[in-house]
Amino acid sequence: MSDSGEGAQRCGQSLGSIAARMGNGIWTTEIIPAEIRPPARSVAGASGNRIRIGSGYITNGGDETDLVVAFNEQVLLGRVRARELKPGCIIFLENLWRKHPDLNISMAYVEAHDRLVAAGYKVIEFPMEQECKLLNADPKRGKNMFALGMLCYLYSFDLQMARDQIALTFGKKAQSIIDANVKLLEAGHQWGEANLDFSFCIPATPAAQPQIVTNGNTALALGVMASGMELCSMYPITPATSASHYLSEVFEKVGGIVHQAEDEIAACAFAIGASYASKCTVTITSGPGYSLKQEAIGLAVMAEIPLVVVNVQRGGPSTGQPTKVEQGDLMCAIFGSHGDAPKVVMAPATIEDCFYSIITARKIAEAFNMVVVVLTDASLSSSQQPFTRPQFNASWLAPPFDQSPVPRRCQSLRLGCHHRPGAPFRSRPAGRHAHRHRTGARPRQPCGLRPRHQPGSLRARSLKLAALQKTLTAPEVFGEASGDLLVVGWGSTKGVIEEAVASLRSEGRKVSSIHLRFLQPMQPGIKEIMQRFGKVMTIETNWSDSPDEEIIDESNRRYSSLATLLRSRCLIDVDCWSEVRGQPIKPSTIRRIVLAKLIT
Repeated sequence: MSDSGEGAQRCGQSLGSIAARMGNGIWTTEIIPAEIRPPARSVAGASGNRIRIGSGYITNGGDETDLVVAFNEQVLLGRVRARELKPGCIIFLENLWRKHPDLNISMAYVEAHDRLVAAGYKVIEFPMEQECKLLNADPKRGKNMFALGMLCYLYSFDLQMARDQIALTFGKKAQSIIDANVKLLEAGHQWGEANLDFSFCIPATPAAQPQIVTNGNTALALGVMASGMELCSMYPITPATSASHYLSEVFEKVGGIVHQAEDEIAACAFAIGASYASKCTVTITSGPGYSLKQEAIGLAVMAEIPLVVVNVQRGGPSTGQPTKVEQGDLMCAIFGSHGDAPKVVMAPATIEDCFYSIITARKIAEAFNMVVVVLTDASLSSSQQPFTRPQFNASWLAPPFDQSPVPRRCQSLRLGCHHRPGAPFRSRPAGRHAHRHRTGARPRQPCGLRPRHQPGSLRARSLKLAALQKTLTAPEVFGEASGDLLVVGWGSTKGVIEEAVASLRSEGRKVSSIHLRFLQPMQPGIKEIMQRFGKVMTIETNWSDSPDEEIIDESNRRYSSLATLLRSRCLIDVDCWSEVRGQPIKPSTIRRIVLAKLIT
């Protein structure tokens, strides 16, 4: 933990990558301040990275923290108040502030230190800045690498792997910068050897196949390239921006273009125009940007122009919490349009899913000439996890563009006739005069612009969802096929739900779970699965009214998003529990909620 700009996030990312290269399972969770330039030494300015390391596959950030490195005492206070630290947690605390010339700062440090010790935490003061000054005139530009070296000693990580990771991290910098960071790394490791009488060794098993370690946004960007897309048009917005940063560095090497538009509306319109001209496109945004894109998305739906839209969800509404996780955009993605504008809505559940979901989204968009929305969130976007390096498959790419002329009876259209319900085809623009054709956002029959035939136009678009649904398979059940309680989730909650369910099942509890990756259309067989359980509930990171509220009853209770959808579609009494603290839900929390549901 550090002030914003002191490098704690880079230190955490590097530590996670080193652990993964050693063969450990990891999951990293970034702690990002909500303000752009928060004040130094403040709770609001806390920046950092939480790393969970294990011997096996890790799917979430876990529960409480065992060990913390803090660059000042203030950045700790928010984590303590939120009860994020395990009782007896080891805290490495920079001691610079104890003798600070500003009496208010030194008194605040001493008070916080004494309270932490009184609370039972094991506080180890260490002279990080003093040690870094021996190697660097500006210690603030090296503390993170010193801390990385100390942590590598603590967790028995190979020092050469750490050196290699620094070379990779700073690969675009001058060799002198790489060498300086390596020296700081080695100094931190040496300090640990000389001053600490304990260390840890988490057993590791090197992967049988090559792995990559990346966050969800980079996985999305890799998926864009692997799918053969040629254009990404977007406007910067937290927490989606890093996807465009990565694409800006590498997309050109594979023939792609990143277009930064003047605003969200222009980004979506540009992507639609490029797709209309036969270039498969994606536009990436977050909640507020998705709202601004709505009218343009409606144009793509009405004109039947393929488009992939990625919404990296964050807390809302309005500006909301730009750096905090939430799953609040599901209803907006499905229903957020004037008129009937059916779209496919998908939700990757893991960082690996972020890669493959883009490939699937592109194939669906072009197969059905429609908009496909991919909902990730702030948890997946910035968290890191290793997964098997994808092996390119030519089937990921779209088939050659149909260059055959449009049938004469359809020459007023860019798209071909609907030969059967839900199965349009896309061909090159054609018309009476070469390269002249027309399309637009007005109702049409398959073979002409006829506003009075609105029902036929609506039918053609709606049946695409039905046709896609016929190709989907039922979701897999985690646990037994029947039991006392079924937990249903979507998106980034998969790992944490399954960890809690596995824990309860190990105690003999008859609880299982399913996770939905398609939210519109929903996969078949969901109702039949739910009917085999005594109770059903959803776990989500969006709002729902608590039945314990004094004025809440069944006539006015608002259910969480997925629960609402399941109740209306399946006519089953689906309960829900949700949390919107801006942080990923913890396994122990779900375990407690599910256990309470089982015994009521």
